[in-house]
Amino acid sequence: MEKVPMTAEGYRALDDQLKQLKSVERPSVIAAIAEAREHGDLSENAEYHAAKERQGWIEGSIAEIEDKLSRAQVIDVSKLSGDQVKFGATVTFVDEDTEEEGVYQIVGEHEADVKLGKISIASPIARALISKEVGDVVEVNTPGGVKAYEILKVEWK
Repeated sequence: MEKVPMTAEGYRALDDQLKQLKSVERPSVIAAIAEAREHGDLSENAEYHAAKERQGWIEGSIAEIEDKLSRAQVIDVSKLSGDQVKFGATVTFVDEDTEEEGVYQIVGEHEADVKLGKISIASPIARALISKEVGDVVEVNTPGGVKAYEILKVEWK
């Protein structure tokens, strides 16, 4: 069984999402199905079909989250250190062509959110940064061509 790396923050977020689905969403959809059943003929009851579809989505989400949590390899980033880029590192780098700086934390796939400055360990840029150090230049294949980035800082937050 393949482990799923994630930060402690990412684990808590998934666990909270699971609790929400089980304690709020699931009972809500069960009540909606019961109410729709009271309306009579189920074959032409759009409310019933929508509620059943929503129930299927909720149950699928619960199963998926439970699977991820059971395979979680929680990595406490606050206990990591060093100059080398690894999972959990917050990396500051500069695009050598545009001089634009970027700051991203390397996190698990389900935690990734570029708007929040978090990129997936499986992303091309994260894969290029792993094992590199401050001062190293990495090349990343992007849809717009090859980009070169110089690592300016590696932090553990």
